[in-house]
Amino acid sequence: MTAVSRTGTLATIGLLAMTAVWGSTFVLIKDLVARMPVADFLAVRFIVAAIAMFAVFHRQVARLGRTQLLRGLLLGALYGVGQLLQTWGLALISPSVSGFVTGMYVVFTPILATLLLRERLPAAVWLAVALATLGLALLSLNGLSVDTGVWLTLLAALLYGLHIVALGRWSRAGDALGLSAVQMLVIALVCLLATANHGGPTLPPDPSAWLAVLYMALVAGAGAMLMQTWAQAHLPATRAAIVMTTEPVFAAGFAVAFGSDALTWRMLCGGGLVLAAMYLVELVPRATAQGKLPAEAVHHEV
Repeated sequence: MTAVSRTGTLATIGLLAMTAVWGSTFVLIKDLVARMPVADFLAVRFIVAAIAMFAVFHRQVARLGRTQLLRGLLLGALYGVGQLLQTWGLALISPSVSGFVTGMYVVFTPILATLLLRERLPAAVWLAVALATLGLALLSLNGLSVDTGVWLTLLAALLYGLHIVALGRWSRAGDALGLSAVQMLVIALVCLLATANHGGPTLPPDPSAWLAVLYMALVAGAGAMLMQTWAQAHLPATRAAIVMTTEPVFAAGFAVAFGSDALTWRMLCGGGLVLAAMYLVELVPRATAQGKLPAEAVHHEV
């Protein structure tokens, strides 16, 4: 195994670990947004994450060039607005519908990559997108009505897809720490602005809520952003998106483990399709990926 392929494998494993952490937050978020406003929860979560990241990585931020700094601002704005839209949408529709619609970023990512980067994608990647989409539907779709919550969540998925494509294009291994910190600061500012209509964010109501917010800020927030930014410096955008479709698989697994959901045939079949999509992407020849997939080897550009 070459050094490049080893790094790609490590990046894939890192994304899987990050997605597992995201999957573990579903129950926590559902409980918290029932007890405090959506924008307030997100503002506190990302302010804590931004403070932690700047305390540790301020030197890396200072070393960013103007171009990378501006890119970090744009990436953070995309992700921050996406977070607000997704969480507001979740307050209006069922979690199962929200999970499926959010997972549509796996469809948007290759479409956006094709339109924006003018790259042709291997047929295997499109097949993997179809498998992952079907798997997501089986995992979480229990009926879909096109109401306000669905449109908000669909727009969030579009922004996530754009964030994945842009991050895959712009992220470089040497800038990952600084770029992650800049993104986190902008996400915090976007969410803080959303609380301005009622005078700023309210704090979590009790110690258990604070523990949940700290976990989501430091592990699922700062840690996940660091991992995603580093991993996408070594993976094509579409491949990263398909790996991240395992989020509902992990969410379902945690739900079963903690007794809040029962294991069903839909869960088994949907999870199997998502994993099959990942495996298919891994089988795309490296030479083809380097020649045709977006973001492969592009992270070395200025």
